[in-house]
Amino acid sequence: MISAYISNIGKYNEGVLAVEPLRLPSTIEEVQAVLSKIGVDGVRYEEIHIVDYETDVAGLRARLGENECIDELNYLASLLEEMDSGEMKKFEAAVALGEYAGSVKDLINLTQNLDCYDFYPDVKTPEELGRCFIDEIGSLNVPEDIKGYFDCEAYGRDLFLNSTSDFTDGGYIENNQSSFIEHYDGDKVPEEYQIFSYPVEPRRSILEALKQYREAPPPERGGGKAAAHEER
Repeated sequence: MISAYISNIGKYNEGVLAVEPLRLPSTIEEVQAVLSKIGVDGVRYEEIHIVDYETDVAGLRARLGENECIDELNYLASLLEEMDSGEMKKFEAAVALGEYAGSVKDLINLTQNLDCYDFYPDVKTPEELGRCFIDEIGSLNVPEDIKGYFDCEAYGRDLFLNSTSDFTDGGYIENNQSSFIEHYDGDKVPEEYQIFSYPVEPRRSILEALKQYREAPPPERGGGKAAAHEER
């Protein structure tokens, strides 16, 4: 759904490029594995940033920045993954419209407020819009014998100019003035979407430590000091 390319800021400042992709939605274990690969351990190296994104959601990549929260991105990706193809096309059109696309928080809320928009797939010109509203929606009662003379383009242009709407690559989208509800306030990501965690060093058991001690070679003794002791 979304691939974020994670970079180790500390190593970058040292002239070393350490980058790995993280596919979202993800898990704590997968995040830890990526961080481990780029050397972010939470001790010497803690800071990360995102150098690039890949996504099959049209228009989304341009809306995501380098300092996004991994947990928020996971929240967004999880919501997007639940959409069917019709909902996805409507979401892409709403992103293109741009009312609620200025932050990941906005995008998260947008996924849960698609009912605030009316979407007409494949309607991409004022003429197609006017014809759609007359033939399919019936917004105007135009007698059949004069439909061929009716200026659908002018009507569609008027509809467009008098609404919050846009013609997008996927079709025409319009804000239907329903109440937009803020489900996520940007303060705390729901627990089920929280995945950011530094790698955890595995703890050795007492038996493993004893085994390593017993198998270690004995320390070398300095020959010079031993010889001096024998002479005395």
